[in-house]
Amino acid sequence: MKNDMKTILLDRETIKKRVREMGQEITRDYQGEVPLLICILKGSVVFYADLVREIDLPVRFEFMTASSYGSATVSSGEVKIVSELDNKIAGRHVILVEDIVDSGRTIAYIKNDMLKKGVKSLKVCALLDKPDRRVTDVQADYCGFVIPDEFVVGYGLDYDQKYRNFPDIGVLKSEVYEK
Repeated sequence: MKNDMKTILLDRETIKKRVREMGQEITRDYQGEVPLLICILKGSVVFYADLVREIDLPVRFEFMTASSYGSATVSSGEVKIVSELDNKIAGRHVILVEDIVDSGRTIAYIKNDMLKKGVKSLKVCALLDKPDRRVTDVQADYCGFVIPDEFVVGYGLDYDQKYRNFPDIGVLKSEVYEK
């Protein structure tokens, strides 16, 4: 897999350190609360698993699947909610855990839906932020890293369901996805 990378953008130790810091920030901000952390599948699952272990509070887990990419390298512009939440979220402190805020369409769509359901508070926790690609006015409340406009994979992020288990975050060589 490493041979398919143009460069390693973030190595596993850098990621681990920042995830720990983010967990500490959330712990501090939610003292005395039991936040509901919603993992946006599938890309966020590795980040989510590491993050929740760094939060020193009781938390609730929830999962939902949303997509705007399919097997492409750029967003289709159409957000699809593939699986809805099992639990009621009204009156809850909710943290959406996302792998990357790119165009912002997916997270904006989900945030709008959550706010309609009467959450007590709503924050976004994203491992990566790619502001150069943003087409909506959405920001992460907790952000791991701001990255350039490159197609990245690894640490849960994929290209056509591959590279999710690559432990670092790398920039995929264009010849890999232009085949």
